[in-house]
Amino acid sequence: MKRISPAALNSLRDALARIYWYRNDLRSFVTSCLPDAAIPATINWQANKRDTVNHLVDHLATRQSEHLQATLRLMLEVARFEDFSHLQILDDGEQKANLAGAAVAALKKHVAGHIELVEEQLRSSERREQARETRLSNQATQARLDELRGDYVDLVAMPGQKRGYALETLMNGLFDVFDLDPKRSFRIEGEQIDGAFSFEGTDYLLEARWRREPTSREALDAFHAKIERKLENTLGLFLSMNGFVDQGVGAYSNRGSRMILMDGTDLMAVLEDRITLDRLLLLKRRRASQKGEVYVPFAQLLN
Repeated sequence: MKRISPAALNSLRDALARIYWYRNDLRSFVTSCLPDAAIPATINWQANKRDTVNHLVDHLATRQSEHLQATLRLMLEVARFEDFSHLQILDDGEQKANLAGAAVAALKKHVAGHIELVEEQLRSSERREQARETRLSNQATQARLDELRGDYVDLVAMPGQKRGYALETLMNGLFDVFDLDPKRSFRIEGEQIDGAFSFEGTDYLLEARWRREPTSREALDAFHAKIERKLENTLGLFLSMNGFVDQGVGAYSNRGSRMILMDGTDLMAVLEDRITLDRLLLLKRRRASQKGEVYVPFAQLLN
């Protein structure tokens, strides 16, 4: 592990001892600089100021693997010290201010020599924070997926029409989990739209259906017509829990179709966290773009 040089630590001692005359002021400053409140709490602030500073720096120096970031932060904050007016009002204030200024200037030179180490620590801190946020996000996503999976179980027992509406709500919740900017069902110009979302800069219309039989060619025609009446870059996602008739799939394969098709096995793969919804959409859209296949079940997409 890279370490702070003894000369830099000695400069930190000198600067800390000089930037404040009163121990309570120094204690407040150090406490505000160090993110770990436990460090100042270990110091005897009633001792001679120089002894207090030595105790603090020794504590940090002997535990550099644990307190490296805190020590670097303290060095940076002391090196930024510019206002010594609080010293100038004391007896021999001008001299005290000059000595403090010289000590801070000396520390600045050492800080400059440790810039690479400082930047490395900052990058490391940022990576840890990003990893923490990712873990929290993953936990929140998993918890929400668990809720939606429970909603799906309840949905299975619902009567037909009510189940269809509940499926729209379920999909809206999934779009929200994966930050796809969902819009609930709406009606325009006599058309019923089950929902909408945005994915990678493209707007999608949603058709969600849960019926006993596979979705017909006529239903696909009607949905595709809705898409074609929107802006040219609008696409569509048709979710049919029990799949689609071969005739309908064939009619929209290899034809430059503006929709992709999803069935109940795809939805369960997302709810069971076997694939993320955004990844599933990406694979389906890529397969449609590259091979003209608008309906490829989840398992085949991973082959």
